[in-house]
Amino acid sequence: MKRSLSQLLASRRFGPFFATQFLGAFNDNVFRQALILLIASGVVAGASVNTLNNIGLALFIVPFFLFSAVAGQLADKYEKSMLVRRIKLAEILIMAVGAAGFFFDAVYFLLAVLFCMGLQSTFFGPIKYSIIPQHLKQEELVSGNALVEMGTFLAILLGSISGVILKMDGTPEWLAPVAVIALAMLGYFAARRIPSAPAADPSLKMNWNLFSETVDILRSAKEVRSVWMSVLGISWFWFLGAAYTTQLKVYVDDYLNGTEGLYALLLATFSIGIGLGSFLCEKFSGRRVELGLVPIGSIGLSLFGIDLFFSYQGMVGMDQVDIAALLAEPAGIRVMIDLLGIGVFGGFYIVPLFAIVQSRSNPQHLSRIIAANNILNALLMVLSAATAILLVGVLDVTIPQFFLILALANVVVACFIYTLVPEFVIRLIIWLLTRTLYRVKLQGLEQIPDDGPSVLVCNHVSYVDALLLAGAIRRPVRFVMFKPIYDLPVLNYIFRTGKTIPIDSKSRNPEIYARAFERVKEELDAGEIVCIFPEGKLTGDGEIDEFKNGIEKIIASNPVPVIPMALRGLWGSVFSHKDGKALSKPPRRFWSRVSLVVGAPVPADQVSAADLRRRVQALRGDAA
Repeated sequence: MKRSLSQLLASRRFGPFFATQFLGAFNDNVFRQALILLIASGVVAGASVNTLNNIGLALFIVPFFLFSAVAGQLADKYEKSMLVRRIKLAEILIMAVGAAGFFFDAVYFLLAVLFCMGLQSTFFGPIKYSIIPQHLKQEELVSGNALVEMGTFLAILLGSISGVILKMDGTPEWLAPVAVIALAMLGYFAARRIPSAPAADPSLKMNWNLFSETVDILRSAKEVRSVWMSVLGISWFWFLGAAYTTQLKVYVDDYLNGTEGLYALLLATFSIGIGLGSFLCEKFSGRRVELGLVPIGSIGLSLFGIDLFFSYQGMVGMDQVDIAALLAEPAGIRVMIDLLGIGVFGGFYIVPLFAIVQSRSNPQHLSRIIAANNILNALLMVLSAATAILLVGVLDVTIPQFFLILALANVVVACFIYTLVPEFVIRLIIWLLTRTLYRVKLQGLEQIPDDGPSVLVCNHVSYVDALLLAGAIRRPVRFVMFKPIYDLPVLNYIFRTGKTIPIDSKSRNPEIYARAFERVKEELDAGEIVCIFPEGKLTGDGEIDEFKNGIEKIIASNPVPVIPMALRGLWGSVFSHKDGKALSKPPRRFWSRVSLVVGAPVPADQVSAADLRRRVQALRGDAA
């Protein structure tokens, strides 16, 4: 997996873009941190340092509210690599002006420059995530997003540290101004190597009414429920991230009695955790958009957030805790583990959500949907600050109590999202199943097309065949399933949520039989993949039974390619079936190695039940 990530970074279709966005985030944080230290030095007489810092944050965020709608339209209307180059040229100009401000210690002038930086970031944001699916394959989306998230938080961390170093006492005054210009220029040169990314909707008519266009792009984001819930989930993560990072300094000062070095360590721990979580998410997802990792991320965020409320208590009363003192205390190590855990599970949470937005949005609207996400991100960051002011400043809630409230609120938000889109929980169940009871080896998945209708046929070995196939195949699959299996407790909830099509024999229940074929036609007409088990029942002895002619009836109505598949190694496992009943004795194997082998598509005019049976038998080989 490391090799695949390095290959992606080395490729021209991703490497220059990654370098461009990394250098941009790095430079933003060098500038912002240098400005914070300049303000803290007291060069503005009679002005509150805290007030100036809050003004700076507001000036950076305001452009996201005002101009994201325009930025999203531009990113959809014009070729993206050209837009990136122009945005990076603007960054060079902005940083040149900012360099003059640093030279003269002109704080208010630099605050205006900070607004321009926010404006530049506003126009880059929709391009940043909408260009990824144009240059990467579907199976590379998670890897690309994982690298972008790792790079972004590493850039924030290293940029903040560099900004401090560049403004430390004894550092030449010219160094910070030169550095921000040099970084902007490096970003521009990297942007020149980004391959062309054609306009998604060149005929788009620009709407310059900021309010009405903002409403329109928010409406576009709601077109697909899973996309809208993912957008809300991403914005909620920014709410949490802003709350943790903003309050961490007070937490270190007032509750850990820590030094500046300790604050830097814990902030770095949190940022590194997000990068590590993004990497692990890419590894555990199997290079596919794995929704099942999102609930795992939610659970981890809440568990470590709750423990952060308790972990500091072992350090109460200690004097001037530095890094060495923290590492010498079990309670201190526990605090570090909690912040690392919040970061790691945050990576698990956010990477698949971005991949969902990219893969399920209408490509013509993707940049505008990303812009809508940026608006909501900015709104939630402001709400995060307002919530902290209300709870901590007005209601006298302690910072540890505030962290506890955040963790519990995350449970509520997660339940809300997963109730509206149960697919997240279903994918979690499938993900756990395919990594606990079964280890699934995949062969020939490239035979299944990335889009367009087709029918999958497979041998039927166990009660969880559909779950294993759903966990292996990158596209959503509509399964046709024998109604008694469809009606099984617990599994029925999963099947219904996955839009499984129940079927029964024509003699026993002609209405359900007829409706099943209607549903199959509807799904194929809509361009979906349908999977059937042509034996019509589970195998009772591990062998493949005769295929029913229902597959021929389906293809006669919808002449689409048919793709044969075979499951190996499932017979005798815990969910097998014997002599018409589930296995009542302990299974021969509880933890099974299973193979799914996919064959070449069969053209519609060559489909017959007997031929498909022979093909599935050949794919299965001697193993059941």
